[in-house]
Amino acid sequence: MGLIFRFDFLIGGAARLIRRNRRLNEPAKVLTRIRSPLPGRPTKVSGLRPLRLIYKVMSNTTPIAVITGAAQGIGRRSAEVLASRGYAIALNDLNSTAKTQASVRAAGAEAIEVLGDVSSEADVARIADAVLARFGRVDVLVNNAGMSFIRPTEKVEAAEWRRVLEVNLTGPFLLCRAFAPTMLRQKLGSIVNIASIAGLAGLAERAAYNSSKHGLIGLTMTLAAEWGGRGVRSNAVCPGWVKTEMDAADQIRAGYTDEDITRRIPMGRFATVEDIAQAVAFLADPKLSGFVNGETLRVDGGWLSDFGWESIRLRSR
Repeated sequence: MGLIFRFDFLIGGAARLIRRNRRLNEPAKVLTRIRSPLPGRPTKVSGLRPLRLIYKVMSNTTPIAVITGAAQGIGRRSAEVLASRGYAIALNDLNSTAKTQASVRAAGAEAIEVLGDVSSEADVARIADAVLARFGRVDVLVNNAGMSFIRPTEKVEAAEWRRVLEVNLTGPFLLCRAFAPTMLRQKLGSIVNIASIAGLAGLAERAAYNSSKHGLIGLTMTLAAEWGGRGVRSNAVCPGWVKTEMDAADQIRAGYTDEDITRRIPMGRFATVEDIAQAVAFLADPKLSGFVNGETLRVDGGWLSDFGWESIRLRSR
């Protein structure tokens, strides 16, 4: 009888815990009958989720990553890579993340969508509330949402300048501020800001974009100094030219070619979204980068390392 009582107590407690837990609000898969440890003594249980989900709630070991700009490109691939490494993913974008959700779930990970404009304080508050209501914690924040803007500086309107900075710099600040109380309370967290080599140098006709990325690197280093001693790391990934939808649009606007880029890069190719996503995964994982804080990780194929001229680069290819 003692063994049956203990089993009933554990199952009943797990069921009550799950009913109270709002994080698991998908439709319940009901088990109507579970056998007790003693033959011939079935125990009836109603409204119980599968034991796999019970373990997930009781262990609370699944790391949670929030990724902005997750509908395509770097954001989507970062979500897929982190999902393959066991993270549950909260996907943010202005547009539907349905394709990313599908690939994340195909990897066996949980995914939720939290649409919104990262430059809006109200939207960011709603995003944070939704994530924390579902998961109760956040381990990784990837600030990937951003916009490009190419125009001669003397022709840039003040409103255009402000919009670029609001999305590329104010947005990451708002998200860091929204999730900071949770990460600091946990004494654990990793912020990964997707900056750019444009934040480490100058590039003509991109005054607003370059300034926003310089500012994002400054924010990254400031948070590293301020929160590192409290368990929250802050780092930036600085991609070079990446073959994404945004670059395709930039090529049309600015009139440069693939060859213009590949001839400038010592490694002779564009970065891929996989290159950037793997860098994100490295900085996200405290086992791999637990003492890396305030770093700007360039993933540019050597672009900023090479101040030589083209003929020298091409001679070795």
